[in-house]
Amino acid sequence: GKQKKAKKYAVMKRMISLKDQRLKPEDRAKTQQKKKEDPSAIKEREVTKYPSCLFFQYNTQLGPPYHILVDTNFINFSIKAKLDIVQSMMDCLYAKCIPCVTDCVIAEIEKLGQKYRVALRIAKDPRFERLPCTHKGTYADDCLVQRVTQ
Repeated sequence: GKQKKAKKYAVMKRMISLKDQRLKPEDRAKTQQKKKEDPSAIKEREVTKYPSCLFFQYNTQLGPPYHILVDTNFINFSIKAKLDIVQSMMDCLYAKCIPCVTDCVIAEIEKLGQKYRVALRIAKDPRFERLPCTHKGTYADDCLVQRVTQ
């Protein structure tokens, strides 16, 4: 019969040294080391520009009643904290608030299944304004960001 050999654990693969004859001259060239970034240097990154009317300090037209876009997580956290969403919004902003729920958010809650049926019932509350979605897919985060930027 065949002899059983014990497996060797934590054995590294052997590496070819740089002086080995089997290596080609272009492979033998030392790899270039990355330059360390200077922490005091100013980092440049591209940020999309939004119109100034989106910011509250420039837009004096914003006022009550506030239409507030509500996300799936917002509804779930309000359930965990045992808060009534509409009442809590009014207490926070000292004004009339109309929570708005998109079709994507409701679809996202429906996908979560039976465990989130309370959240679904809250989202379908008649006090919540329902916003229809025209795009494809049901990814709620992109939908909400798109609505806010518009």
